[in-house]
Amino acid sequence: MITAEKSRNALWGPQRRTFTAGLVLVITLVAFEAMGLGTALPTIVAELQAQHWYAWPFTVFMAASAVGTVLGGRQCDRRGPALPLLVALQTFAAGLLVATAATNILVLLVARVLQGLGGGALIVSLYVMIARVYPEEHRPAAFGVLSSAWVVPALVGPVIAGFLTEQVSWRWVFLGLAPLVVVGTAMIAPTVRRLGAGVGEPSPQRPGVLVAAVGAAGGVVAVNWAAQTPSLPSLFLGIAAVAVLVPSMRVLLPKGTLLARPGLPVMVLARGLLAGLFFTAQAFVPLVLTLVHHYSPTAAGVPLTVGTLGWTAGALWQGRQRDVRREHVVAAGFLLLAVGMAGLALTTPSWGPHWLVFAFWFTAGSGMGVGIASTSVRVLALSPEGERGFNSAALQIADMLGQAALVGLGGVVVSALATAAAPTRGVVPLDLALLVAALLAAALMVRAGRHQPR
Repeated sequence: MITAEKSRNALWGPQRRTFTAGLVLVITLVAFEAMGLGTALPTIVAELQAQHWYAWPFTVFMAASAVGTVLGGRQCDRRGPALPLLVALQTFAAGLLVATAATNILVLLVARVLQGLGGGALIVSLYVMIARVYPEEHRPAAFGVLSSAWVVPALVGPVIAGFLTEQVSWRWVFLGLAPLVVVGTAMIAPTVRRLGAGVGEPSPQRPGVLVAAVGAAGGVVAVNWAAQTPSLPSLFLGIAAVAVLVPSMRVLLPKGTLLARPGLPVMVLARGLLAGLFFTAQAFVPLVLTLVHHYSPTAAGVPLTVGTLGWTAGALWQGRQRDVRREHVVAAGFLLLAVGMAGLALTTPSWGPHWLVFAFWFTAGSGMGVGIASTSVRVLALSPEGERGFNSAALQIADMLGQAALVGLGGVVVSALATAAAPTRGVVPLDLALLVAALLAAALMVRAGRHQPR
């Protein structure tokens, strides 16, 4: 049996402590950039006189991230993770510097494309490196540490970004991170060069991957755009996006994913469902607390931070569950998520005990930490070395598509059943539908676990 002390030694022992620290630093920087941009963006677009471009820095980042994820995974399988990881870090840092120097919105969008390409390839490359650096029995703990890197940015990232924007300049939100990317690169580079070069097995040929990546990027952006701007043209755009996404998914995801076949396919599907269910429900939490329970905007955002803390707690907990089938651990994540959805349905009405939303969303966040980390662990365990990049990229693509599809659908449901000023009639049925979906997904994972060895 693997003890917690052995896991700590595996992660923080003399051979791996520098890489582990560099891994945490790099993910922390990516998280700080993600958390801080939302705070600084109103000031940025106002200074650049581009208020009507407000959503585009997020949109182009998402599209570029999808492409970077697929290309990064492809290069990891062909050449090993060393080159794509180091190039991704440099590309992300270049994006930070270009954003710092932006004098108009087009330059800022170029910067966001660079950050998206680098960030997408970075995550996939780090997943493949985790498989090479840490023994299989210690990877759950490694992904737990990876999730914990989001805690500090979630707690203080918006505050720091707001302070810099108000007291110094929004440019420091980007510039302040660039030197630390160099430090993180220096910390992980020796291990990357030693263990990240070359591949152990030839990767299978996957024709059309680049075209599918571009199609997925465009489809994700179009689905989000259609959901955010409901109209007849948007409906046609959404239909066209789905027509592009379906064949792209067939190329970018393991065969049988949409059929929930046991093994890799069901784990990739679970990743998309986890992300879609959680972020769809979370999207309406601040809205309900503000309009129904009359919270201030600051107080209405606190459950999101609490959910992040729960996410970390769940990720660390799953790192100690080494004698349980990963499919069953993911099922536990879905059940915790279902508890959170039930809590939202209970607390949303004006008569509901709204103060319980903090406990319920901590529980939902815990489910995400348990489920997301476990899907990563299981996919790496099931992947031949020459396919780890492709399968890790598939996890990220499923994550993006799950969010885009279900958040967009959730917006349509709430808009159809309720008004903007009184969202309860739409949000409660949505939360109940998400609850049922989470329970069905849990049952699906239990069933899949019966057909797979540990």
